[in-house]
Amino acid sequence: MIKNTYGTGCFLMMNTGEKPVFSKNNLLTTIAWGYKGKITYALEGSVFIAGAVVQWLRDGLQLFKDAKEIEALAAKVKDNGGVYFVPAFTGLGAPHWDQYARGTLIGLTRGVTRAHIARAALESIAYQTWDVLQAMISDSHLPAKELRVDGGASVNRLLMQFQADILEIRVIRPKIFETTAMGAAFLAGLATGFWQNMETLQHLWKEEAVFAPKPDKQLSAKWLHNWHEAVKRSRNWINDSL
Repeated sequence: MIKNTYGTGCFLMMNTGEKPVFSKNNLLTTIAWGYKGKITYALEGSVFIAGAVVQWLRDGLQLFKDAKEIEALAAKVKDNGGVYFVPAFTGLGAPHWDQYARGTLIGLTRGVTRAHIARAALESIAYQTWDVLQAMISDSHLPAKELRVDGGASVNRLLMQFQADILEIRVIRPKIFETTAMGAAFLAGLATGFWQNMETLQHLWKEEAVFAPKPDKQLSAKWLHNWHEAVKRSRNWINDSL
């Protein structure tokens, strides 16, 4: 199973079972949990800027007053108008780990509106997730069948649908978005005997929405190519030797 928390950043985890998988693609090998003497491992990849790019558009550029407005704004245009936004405000996280990268907004023309920029910002979250997930698939040799999501930005339906389309797998959102807190509560309940076993917990998780992919392979290939070209231009921007 694979999950992604869409918060200030993105935090992807792939359950790899009882044997650790050591990454060749700059991911972390971590302990997912320990229960009854057995350790379950995961691959983890962190994206530095996800929901934070929406906050910047709100507070820094003042494109809207409330973060929730970005979905309606981005929906005013059918696509990004050729605009790609790499929100490397603090460098790039997994799988690049480039502390010298900086934010890049590229593809601007006089036809670009704030709606295009809003859409490009949302799409950047999905593209960064794509990069980490591909690294996980490469490391684990496990297929990605679906992505479970949580966190504040997962309420954005436009983002979730684009994520499903670009990944070409189902994106499943639970009724309780704050899954991180819920997981901590589950572990505490198991440790104290409030719940008797892991199987009991499976029935407590409920899905709220499923975003089925509607991929266009030719368009997706073009978008991903352009995204990676934009990432190249953002990398190594800061040069301490100058």
